[in-house]
Formats: sequence, structure tokens, C-alpha cells
Amino acid sequence: MYATERQQLIERMLADDGRVAVLDLAARFDVTTETVRRDLAALEDAGALRRVHGGAVSPERTSVAEPSVAERSQRHSAAKERIARRALAALPNGTGSVYLDAGTTTAALAAALVTRAETRGCEVVTHSMTIAHTLAGAPGIGLTAIGGRVRGLTAAAVGSDTVAAIGRLRPDVAFLGANGIASGAGLTTPDPDEAAVKRAIVAGARRVIVLVDADKFDAELLVSFADLSELDVVVSDREPGAGLARALREADVEVWIA
Repeated sequence: MYATERQQLIERMLADDGRVAVLDLAARFDVTTETVRRDLAALEDAGALRRVHGGAVSPERTSVAEPSVAERSQRHSAAKERIARRALAALPNGTGSVYLDAGTTTAALAAALVTRAETRGCEVVTHSMTIAHTLAGAPGIGLTAIGGRVRGLTAAAVGSDTVAAIGRLRPDVAFLGANGIASGAGLTTPDPDEAAVKRAIVAGARRVIVLVDADKFDAELLVSFADLSELDVVVSDREPGAGLARALREADVEVWIA
């Protein structure tokens, strides 16, 4: 296979998955890792990707890139709905307390909660204005909305008052979103204020369930807010790659595939 052909295939893989790994590419094309790195260097020079440790990502995936809620709601919507339905198995039976983090996948879970008879008597807490709107007035579901300064990009409350209010809570289970999950960095997000809120959720919850589509695998954003060892379950639409899968096993984290 010519270098041009390999590079075209690499671009297609990036378009599909958002990330490629040097070792995986070398095995797929039956070439050396040095050959793959030359291909990635050529593509980076052309502006088609950005090289990172162990591989490359799409050029728009930087450590501070953060699309709006409206933009994210259009991405992988079918996968997010499947993840939300699969995550329902982690809900307490009957009465119980649930914390819902801000995010489009947790918003899909909130929508599923409204129609689930078994959640009647459930007490939900959230700092997401979007999720609060979805659950407000839902029959049999108690709702507590945590206030604070609302970030327009995510429609979520942030700031010291928000963190302090969450720090006083001990929910039975927390459903958490993340912009990235990686073996070394754990869970990450671009914004420090969002990270502080998420860190408080993790610290207080008795059980932590992370909802992420496979596009978040091996992505590392600016701020880390939880180690893999602090998680109980990761729910996604595809199996993680070998390195992340091994790190999750070593951290005793269950992986549920929707």
C-alpha cells in the first residue's frame, strides 16, 4: 500500500472515531511504527490531524475545546439514548437519591426517568438547568435544583456556592458526564469551574456511574476531576481500546455496553 493510500485511510478513521493509535495503525497496515509516525507527521503538516502521545486526534480536539449543549445534543444522539437506557439498571429500586450531572447523555437519562414507573419516589438533584426543566413536575419524582452562576455554554450552575451545596450531599448514585476518559488522566473536562463541580459530585456519591459515548475514549482535556479508581461503572456504546480497558479493569471499574 502506498503512503498516500494509508494517509487517506487514516483520515477516514479520524473522521469516524476522532482518534487513531500508532500501534493499531501499524498492525492494521502491517508496517512499522516509524512508518506510521511519518504518515501522521505528513498529515499534521497538511492540517488534517494533531499528534498526541501514542497517536493522533482530529485537529479540532484540543484540551480546551468545548462545544455548546445545542451542538453536542446533535452528536451521537442515538448512542446517547442507548447509553441512557442501559444506565437505568443502575438506578435504586423504589425510593432513593440520584444526582444527575450536566450533559447531553445525562439529559437523555433524565428524559428516560420521566417514563420509568420504577423511579416513582426517587429524589433527583441536579445543577443542570436543562435537566431541571425536563424533570420539573414529573409525576412521582422529587427534584432539587442546585443554584449558582450558570454557564451559558453548558446551561449548568458553577461556582463556590454550587460546589459547597453539592459538598453537603450524599446521593445513593451519581450519573456523571465527561469530555474525556483516559488511562492516565482519568475523567477530564475543559473548564476548571465545571471540573470543581464534578469533583464535588464524585466525592459525595456512594456510587459513581459515568455515561460517555466512545468518542470520549482516550481523550484528555485540560482539567482532570476524577481518577478511574473513584468510578464504579462506565456505560458506553462501544468497548474501549485495549489500553483504557486494561486500566479500567485494574481500577475495578465495570464497563457496560449499550
